[in-house]
Amino acid sequence: MNEQADGIDPITLEIWWSRLVAIVDEGATALLRTAFSTIVRESNDFAIVLTNLRGESIAECSGGIPAFAGIIPRTIRAMLEKFPLGTWREGDCVLTNHPWIATGHLPDITVVSPVFHQGRIVGFAGCAAHSPDVGGNLSATCRDLFEEGVCIPPMHLYRAGERNEPFVELFLNNVRLPEQVLGDLEAQCTANRVCCERAADFLHDSGEPDFERLSAAVLEKADAAMRKAIAAIPDGHYVSTIEADGFPGHPTRIHCTITVAGDQMVVDYDGTSAQVDKGTNCTINYTRAYSVYPIKCAVDPLTRRNEGSYRAIEVRAPERSIVNAQYPAAVAARHLTGHLLSCAIYQALGKGVPEQVIADSGGAPAFRLGFAGVNDAGERFGQILFASGGMGASSRQDGLSTTAFPTNSGAGSIEALEAVVPLLLTRKEYRQDSGGPGRFRGGLGQECIVQSLAGRTVMMGMLGDRESHPALGLHGGMPGAVAQVILPDGTSASLKSQSTLMPGGRVVIRFAGGGGFGDPAQRDIAAVVADVADGFVSLEQVRKVYPQASVQVHGGAR
Repeated sequence: MNEQADGIDPITLEIWWSRLVAIVDEGATALLRTAFSTIVRESNDFAIVLTNLRGESIAECSGGIPAFAGIIPRTIRAMLEKFPLGTWREGDCVLTNHPWIATGHLPDITVVSPVFHQGRIVGFAGCAAHSPDVGGNLSATCRDLFEEGVCIPPMHLYRAGERNEPFVELFLNNVRLPEQVLGDLEAQCTANRVCCERAADFLHDSGEPDFERLSAAVLEKADAAMRKAIAAIPDGHYVSTIEADGFPGHPTRIHCTITVAGDQMVVDYDGTSAQVDKGTNCTINYTRAYSVYPIKCAVDPLTRRNEGSYRAIEVRAPERSIVNAQYPAAVAARHLTGHLLSCAIYQALGKGVPEQVIADSGGAPAFRLGFAGVNDAGERFGQILFASGGMGASSRQDGLSTTAFPTNSGAGSIEALEAVVPLLLTRKEYRQDSGGPGRFRGGLGQECIVQSLAGRTVMMGMLGDRESHPALGLHGGMPGAVAQVILPDGTSASLKSQSTLMPGGRVVIRFAGGGGFGDPAQRDIAAVVADVADGFVSLEQVRKVYPQASVQVHGGAR
């Protein structure tokens, strides 16, 4: 261990490290309790980190979006280029939603505040959260960034405790839901303030003058744990290619080569589809985050995450590719590409360490539906429905059903959604036969039916994939079911389109299932019988893919 980390015994280090995580978790609690939008307080579309003076994360919140936590430190370092250390004041809040500086598309706003202790700056608290609205047109069909909304460069929301009212007035005049937008921004500032105060309390209690010695220790521990995990993977090149729907004439192709050499790993996306004039492009920040996080989950899942966790992993992507798009490319639907990176990585790593990865997840990419309109009281509303497909199966167990991965957003309370918009979910249930068959079955997707209770037309925007390309299985496992949206007239809608929902109209949304793992003929008979009894698998699917259980299942059905 280097000299800065010397003198912190293992027990003290564990206690201090745990307290840092508790600090950001308390900030997260403050955010969830004060946020106005259900996107944050119900669906957990946020992340909070604590960093040292150089913007290196030393603690991440336990909930929220892990990939955001991997990007916020880069955002802080970019802010430091514009606002050097000596210019920060206690009570500052600097924000940005610039996709190439922050988390990859305009709805995510990052707010950063300095941590002061004994009159000097010692670190930063950073919070990224999905805003209810940023203006513009957030469909996947925008041709460039300028169509997608207001792009905010790093600038002060608060300067030494005083709010930048001209900025607030300008921004709120360009969004559809100003009260919710401002409420969430203030909640982010509150979360940062809690982190700053608790961080200062920690330094006072520990007697440490700053975070330098502790950050050196936790970063080194996390780095060492990841390098040890990578060194256990056989050296070599692991290659995969993932195909996705994309757009007509512009299908998405992700080519991934992972090179393992000793305790280092390189993830290279050379050969991936070129940048497109649609919103499915990723910035390199987003690509890096959604590459290193699934690797962390697979090879080093137990060590707490921080900047040190990712030092041993290099991510390369050719410029002007769909995973390293150049400004001002459209990026509103970048998750439709970025969430698939975990699938490409696991398909590749599965050839070397199959016991450590999972099959493709039906919820990768996340399928989001936005509803907007005017309620019967004449008030404008806008809401995103978060719901998840099934996760892929592993070498040890079935995939988790209706569980988000690699993102960590959740559906939240349906009652909370119905309380703020004139919509009613008349059905929300597991989707039979949607999990990919295998020795271990893929997680089930779900079927939701949404009915409009508004007296006027409701606009519905869809951002999804896997309409034609299901989640793939691994090592003989079969793919899961594809996603589908059925409009009130019985026709299928493109998952990257906008439609209208008339008063009383109902739309059926079928979320994709996860891929299976291993040969279905090797699935335990008792597991098949249980699946049929629970309604997860139909008798017809048993006949097709689980012949070893056919006698028991059909015998029990008579």
